[in-house]
Amino acid sequence: MKRFLSPKGLVGIILVTLIALVGILAPLLIPPEAATAMDMTARLAPPSANHLLGTDQLGRDILIRVLLGSRLSLEIAVTAVMISIVIGLPLGMVSGYFGGRIDNVLMRLVDTLLAFPALLLALTISAVLGPNLQNTIIAIGVAFTPYLARIVRGEALRVAQMPYVEAARAAGTTDLFILSRHVLPNILPAIIVQATISLAFAILAEAGLSFLGLGTQPPAASWGLMIQASRDYLERAPWTALAPGAAVALTVLGLNMFGDVLRDILDPRSK
Repeated sequence: MKRFLSPKGLVGIILVTLIALVGILAPLLIPPEAATAMDMTARLAPPSANHLLGTDQLGRDILIRVLLGSRLSLEIAVTAVMISIVIGLPLGMVSGYFGGRIDNVLMRLVDTLLAFPALLLALTISAVLGPNLQNTIIAIGVAFTPYLARIVRGEALRVAQMPYVEAARAAGTTDLFILSRHVLPNILPAIIVQATISLAFAILAEAGLSFLGLGTQPPAASWGLMIQASRDYLERAPWTALAPGAAVALTVLGLNMFGDVLRDILDPRSK
C-alpha cells in the first residue's frame, strides 16, 4: 500500500483519471463539428479569452481539437491493445503451457516479428493496408502482439510448472480446463500491467503514424495530425504544436506511471 500511495503513483492515477474523464466527457459536452469549425479571420491566433490555446492555420480552436482528440486517441489505443490481447494471449498461453515443438514454432514466429521495432512494423503494415483509422488500429495491434505473447508465454511457462497444475494433470483434468481455470487467472496480473503500458505506446504510435501521414486522416482531430500540420508554423505560432504535443506527453507519462503502480500492486515479486 505504501507504494500505491507514493507520489509517483498518485501522479499516475490522477493523470489517467483526468485523461479518461476528458476522453469520456469531451464528446458529450462538445459537438463533434466544433473540431472542424473554421474561422479564417482568426488564423493562427495566439491564446486569448476567445481561444484559450489559440487557433491553427485554418482558424480551428486548438483546445477543442485537443479535447476531442483525446477520445480518438484512447479509442485507437484501447482497440489496438485489445487486438494484441486477442491474438497474443492464446498464442502465449499455448506456447508456454504445451512447450516442445509447438513452443518452438510459435516463438520463432514471434521472434521474427520482434526483430522489427514496433513502430517500424506498424508503419509497414499501415503502408501496405493503406492509411485510414481502421488500418491504423490493425497495424498497431499486430505490432504489439509479439511483445504481449512473449510475456504471456513466460508467465504460462512458470504457472504450468506449479504443483497444483501438475496435480490437475495427474487427476486427468483436460488441458482446456487447466488453461482456463488455473493458468489464465494466475497470469492476468502480468497481462493487465502489460496492457496498461502498451496503451501508452499505442497512443505514441498512433501519433507517430498520423504525423507521417499513415495514420488517421484529416480532418479528424488527431494529436499526431495536429503536430504534423504545425510544422510550417512553429516559429510564427508555436502553440499549434505545444498543445497536442503536451497532450501526448502527459498521456504517455500518466499511463506509464499507472502501469508501474499496477505492477507494484499486482506482482508480489516486486514487493
